Amino acid sequence: MADSRVKRAKKREKQDKKKDKTMKKNTFVTGAFIATLSIVVSKILGIVYVIPFHAVIGEKGGALYGYAYSIYLVFISLSSAGIPLAISRIISEYQTLGYMDAKRRAFAMGKRIAWLLGFVCFIILMLCAPFLAKWILGDITGGNTIEDVTFVIRVIASAILVVPILSIYRGYFEGHRIMSPPSISQVIEQIVRVLVIVLGSFLTLKVFKLSLTTAVGVAVFGATVGAFVSYVYLVDKKSKNKDKLEIDARDVKEPIITDKEILKKLLFYAVPFILIDIFKSLYGYVDVVTVIKGLVNLANFTIGDAEIIMSIISTWGNKFNMIILAVSTGIIVSLIPNLTKSVVEEKKYEINARVNQALSILLFLMFPMTVGISFLAKAIWVVFYGTSKYGANVLTYYIFIGLISGIFTAVITMVQTLKDYKTVFISLLVGIIIKIILNNKLIFVFYKMGFPAYYGVITASVLAYLVPLIICLIVLNLKYKIKYEKAAKNTVDIIFTTVLMLIVLFVFKIFVPVVVENRLLNILVICFYTLVGSVVYFSFAKKMGIIKNVFGDSLDKIFKLKR
Repeated sequence: MADSRVKRAKKREKQDKKKDKTMKKNTFVTGAFIATLSIVVSKILGIVYVIPFHAVIGEKGGALYGYAYSIYLVFISLSSAGIPLAISRIISEYQTLGYMDAKRRAFAMGKRIAWLLGFVCFIILMLCAPFLAKWILGDITGGNTIEDVTFVIRVIASAILVVPILSIYRGYFEGHRIMSPPSISQVIEQIVRVLVIVLGSFLTLKVFKLSLTTAVGVAVFGATVGAFVSYVYLVDKKSKNKDKLEIDARDVKEPIITDKEILKKLLFYAVPFILIDIFKSLYGYVDVVTVIKGLVNLANFTIGDAEIIMSIISTWGNKFNMIILAVSTGIIVSLIPNLTKSVVEEKKYEINARVNQALSILLFLMFPMTVGISFLAKAIWVVFYGTSKYGANVLTYYIFIGLISGIFTAVITMVQTLKDYKTVFISLLVGIIIKIILNNKLIFVFYKMGFPAYYGVITASVLAYLVPLIICLIVLNLKYKIKYEKAAKNTVDIIFTTVLMLIVLFVFKIFVPVVVENRLLNILVICFYTLVGSVVYFSFAKKMGIIKNVFGDSLDKIFKLKR
């Protein structure tokens, strides 16, 4: 009998250990690696699906899809952008201080707020869809109709009922510095979403012979289905690991913290995050309401060509920017709870180190990726979308928006975490003002100078991110004494190494054409140049000591974790 009890105890111990593998707290770099890897996988899925999706709905359908998503992103920012990140920060703060009851009540309050905001935004979007469609298209005819745009906006509105509460659960895990469950949930969400988009649009259009508008409506509904499945996964994960998540980090006497104080703190943390996402979404919205009219009225484009360019910017080309931004998102997700912990503990040296390391990792990963995609833009476009009059030319330049906006988002998040909300608001306001003022002006200027007019739109976005980024970096230096010597040295080394990589690629280009007409051969060409570029970049980076300077000893811990 005793032996039997021992065996059962050992079996339970093994099961607990197995369960803990996905519930382990992560250091900043390890957490960033896990979060970034999952987000990159999700974004790769989000790129791969566009090959069959583009083949099914074409560029006109892509423009319609982009209209719906541009509006959706603004409303999802209103309903959920700030709350989950605020929850992550509050959970991290209360967990560090050992305030377990306040932590539980903050999570419950976050869920209630998310449900309410999601429902209100859903109702507003359903009622205002016709007005938004009219605002997007104006009096221009010959492409998608106001009725088409209204329909897809109303369909995608359903996702706003699910995404906010899903984000709260992700923020809860991230606040505990437990990155695996929310990371896995993102992959699950993307897989389900992609299946609905591809299979749903194909069956609707090709099998059931319904309209293009209906097919796009089914595709955008994938956001709702994917979010719901991911939500169910996280609820189940939290339920099964409730005891581990409720372990008190410190043996302290918890002070009385009222619900009002928690609500005030939650809103105080959330509003800047909401502003960040709203202003970023407004960049896309400014494009939606100005680009087509600007290209038609200021640069003599036809409505058909203008819609194609708009679809490239809002949908097809933007998919590749998502890969670049995935790196930034992964690092931010890990940075917030770790930086919050350092701020709570008032470890100034640690804050400085976190900021420098985050900037270095961002540039180390994002800069060569951006340059590589720009170099291979024509081959990539042919593989994913076939030949296009504008696609490759837009992507060659447009991909750099992913780089600059990713760095900007990370830096403004640092400023927000340090509670400098005034700087957050000013920098965001400056950015959107620049975008509104310059969008059409630069379309006209580039057209008159003989350059592609749509490069004016991209340049306006670059400046709209770059100027606020500089403002935030200056404030971090002057107000919080953040020194950039280490990040600056790493940046110079990273740029130099990337230039060496690019030189090698151009040498190989003499012997191996970058673009061929055959799609399969283009895939081989992309794989070849990606392999060569990666080997050259990482070889030089290792030889110059950049990898050691950027990651320290954290890579060893990551590889141990993987094993």
